[in-house]
Amino acid sequence: MTESASGTFTMYSTPWCGYCHRLKSQLKREGIEFDEVDIEQQPDAAQIVEQANGGNQTVPTLVFADGTALTNPSVAQVKAQLGL
Repeated sequence: MTESASGTFTMYSTPWCGYCHRLKSQLKREGIEFDEVDIEQQPDAAQIVEQANGGNQTVPTLVFADGTALTNPSVAQVKAQLGL
């Protein structure tokens, strides 16, 4: 995949989140690279998730380089956001 920096995003997750595990494996199968932050290990990150989700700590939350966010998206939604 030849993506520019605009294709970069961070996935905020928790170790026990089944939706997070599923999305991570799907993204890896598609060859889509991302950074991951465990909101239980980094409380500041939990605040980012709350801001994106109306005060809720809903994961997975993906925050893109342009500042947009998707909550519990499908791989198709992530690809569309990245312009793939």
